[in-house]
Amino acid sequence: MNLTDLKIGQKGKIRDFADHELSIKLMEMGCLPGEIVSFDRVAPLGDPIAISISGYQLCLRKEEAAVILIERQP
Repeated sequence: MNLTDLKIGQKGKIRDFADHELSIKLMEMGCLPGEIVSFDRVAPLGDPIAISISGYQLCLRKEEAAVILIERQP
């Protein structure tokens, strides 16, 4: 399951990344394996999306979010 599979308000735990090159950029922004992310919002046209991670909000394009593999959290 990837981050784009979540619905607004759902949470997930980052497990891994599908793209090594993009994973470096994402990790520099705080998307580290083991972190809990919360899916907060979607722009009116569907892209980008806003997530909460490590106490701050981060906006990602859907193509970037699709690289983040997660485990859904209750």
